[in-house]
Amino acid sequence: MSTTLPTLPGRPRPAQILSAALAETRLRLTNISRYPGQLLMEIIIPIVFAAMPILLGQATGGDQAAANFARNTGTANYVAYLLIGSNVFTIVSNAFWHIAYWLRFEQETGTLESVYLTPTSTLTLAGGVALYSVVRGLAAALLAYLLGCLIFQVNPLQGDVLLALGFVAAGLLPIYGLALLFGAVVLKVKESNALVNLMQWAVSFLMGLFYPVAALPPLLRAVALLFPPTWLTNGVRSALLGVGYFFGAWYLDMAVLWVFMLFAPLFGFWVFNRVERGIQRNEGVGQF
Repeated sequence: MSTTLPTLPGRPRPAQILSAALAETRLRLTNISRYPGQLLMEIIIPIVFAAMPILLGQATGGDQAAANFARNTGTANYVAYLLIGSNVFTIVSNAFWHIAYWLRFEQETGTLESVYLTPTSTLTLAGGVALYSVVRGLAAALLAYLLGCLIFQVNPLQGDVLLALGFVAAGLLPIYGLALLFGAVVLKVKESNALVNLMQWAVSFLMGLFYPVAALPPLLRAVALLFPPTWLTNGVRSALLGVGYFFGAWYLDMAVLWVFMLFAPLFGFWVFNRVERGIQRNEGVGQF
């Protein structure tokens, strides 16, 4: 007599959930592979973004540009410092863009209602979109950083590269937890473009895109330290350039990211789930 417990109808098994998420990832990777120009622009844009302050510093600071920068940041390698900032910003921005536009596209095309009628949850598909976003964002950021360092003739492999990659890995989960929280806002207000544009300004300001967070006023500095990308950016810069960790040691800063890693996804999941259920119960799913 078999002792295998029956699977409840409508309740997908873990393997089926993983298969659905990976199918969403594969779908989006296949789609973006048809637009190589867009992928190329994702490599070029962070370099151009960082090149503006780099060239401005060289034009106004002359031979003293590196010394002036080191006095305020802790490193004379302003090229790598700015490239790290622009590429981490690209990773963070892509996380918000991809989740927000996926949800808004599903709303506008009417396929979100179809998803609600299947055993596959939107959170499963969001996981697949997030995995696609990670692959795309990390590949573009790594290539942009290496190419930028080659163009401006600096060593991209100085410092503790493995530790820097560890900070990137630890920072990804909190970032996508925030992106899921942002997705809940998109579901509620039924808008993505304006929200993402506003988010980009706030993110670049808080994470210290081109400057140390210590330069912010005390209140804004406190807010920035509640933002996971701030710790990710400073962790990578400290590992590669030695600018100094917030708590003086890499493992203490890494511990903060681990706290964010536990809290941000759970909070994002809870908020997204509540908003989604509220929409289904009170507002209807056809009013997008």
